[in-house]
Formats: sequence, structure tokens, C-alpha cells
Amino acid sequence: MMFRSLGLLLLTLTVLCAPARAGTYVQFRTVLGDLEVELFDQDKPVTVANFIRYVNRLNGEFYRDAFIHRCEPGFVLQGGEYITLNRLDTNLVSGETVYAYPTFPPIVNEFNVGPRISNSYGTLAMARTSGATNSATSEWFFNLTNNAALDNVDGGFTVFGRVLRGTNVLNYFNGLSYNHGVMDMWNFYPFSLFGIQFNQVPVLYNGPQAPRIADLIYVDITLLSVKVARLTGGAREISWNSVAGRTNRVEFTTNFPPTWQSFVSTNGTGNNMKVTDSSTGTTRKFYRVRVDF
Repeated sequence: MMFRSLGLLLLTLTVLCAPARAGTYVQFRTVLGDLEVELFDQDKPVTVANFIRYVNRLNGEFYRDAFIHRCEPGFVLQGGEYITLNRLDTNLVSGETVYAYPTFPPIVNEFNVGPRISNSYGTLAMARTSGATNSATSEWFFNLTNNAALDNVDGGFTVFGRVLRGTNVLNYFNGLSYNHGVMDMWNFYPFSLFGIQFNQVPVLYNGPQAPRIADLIYVDITLLSVKVARLTGGAREISWNSVAGRTNRVEFTTNFPPTWQSFVSTNGTGNNMKVTDSSTGTTRKFYRVRVDF
């Protein structure tokens, strides 16, 4: 498996504000490519906070072995609930090898809170129980097309993010079909709840054979919460939740379109890290943290 360099961007304007605030950027990493996603912190605060809570749960392990369990080309790509214990396992996928973590209580649907953001292509939304408006917990989905109809179902499906980079990955899933990257588990477990629930599972092969655990498509979700604060004298303190065991690169630009310049590179610890930009003055600076995988 080869991952390209991750650029989780979190841009913060540091002029005339102390402390400064910014939104949140997340990367969904898969063997098929990466999706860089902007979350709508200000517009859908409860939904974003709920998602971040799951990303951080169990020291970041909640979503680590979660796989995409539903791929409906031309509609949605869904994950965030079901896991396996070892993604390299060569045993067959079954009701005995797939698990679901207990979830937090469901959240209030925010589709009609703040701006009404449509379920358009490339957006990230919360999945929920059919007919139950306020039932979203840990499951999310990407819209693989413009699904405006979802805006009017049971109060709307809450969109809380959008893909900034990686739509080629979404297009890959749009090109799949049954027995060509999508498996219906009913064929192997007929008349079972497992067969009913897992009837659109994306896999890493073509053909009609039953999938192994290692054939599923897993998603690693990484979150960087970056903040910038003015210090006495005009210096700037940049802090972020670092990624352990990886090179965390702090970069800045003073203009847009950006010309990124290196500020500091450091080995992440997995904890909150801070660096100080001691330069003063009124020049606008935007910062980002980039992590190499």
C-alpha cells in the first residue's frame, strides 16, 4: 500500500484577532487514494463536534479499522460503523468477523440549522435511520452525485463537509458495479440479516467470489485541529494536534494564491504541539500543517 503525501490544510488569518479561529480539515485515507475534506464547523457545529468526537474516540482507534460497507454507484459511499479486528485477515467476511462499536447517543439533525447545504456531489453527510430524523450517530456518507432529493427526506440529511481534493477517488467508486468491485453478501448468506444489511459492499477485486476481510476497503481518518494565537509583542503561537511518528510540517503564506514557505518540521508525538513565530508586524500570515505519510 502506498500513500501520497498528506496535505491537511488549516488556514488561519492572524491579523486583528486574538486568539484567531479557523475551521477543521480532515483526510480520509484509503488504498485507492485520499480525500481531503473541509468540515463546516460554524454552520453545523453539533454535527461536526459529533464527528470529531468519534475521530478522537479510543485514542483515534474508533474509525481505524472501519471499512466502507455501502457503495451505491451514482448515489452514495457510506462507512463509519462496522469494523474488523485485523484488516489483513484472510478469513471470509461474515457475521462472525464483522463488528460494530457501541455509539454515543444520536444527535439532533442540523439540516435546517444555519444555511441549508444541499447533498451535492462531493459533500459529506451524516447517515441515519430511515424515517428517524434525529438518529445520526457515527455513520457518514459521501454523495457520489447531486442528491438534492435527500434534502427533503425526513427533514433532510445533514451535510457537514465537502471534498477539496480527491474527487478522483469518488469517481472510482462511481465506476463499480455488482461483481465488478461491489459484492452482494446475500449471495453467500441468503435469508440472513447479514446478507440483507451488506448487499452493496465495495471490495478490491473483480469477480463473483466471496470477499475476505483483507479485500474490504478501509478508511483511516486523520484530524488536525490547528489554532493560531497572538502573543504579547505580536508574535504568533501555532498549535495543533500532531500525528504521532510522522513528520509534521508547519508552513505559511502571506498571499493568495498561496506560495507556501516552510516554517518548521518536527516529529509528531500524537499530542498537542506548539511552535512560536516570533516575527512581528501587521503582515497577514496564513498557516497550514502538512503531515507526510
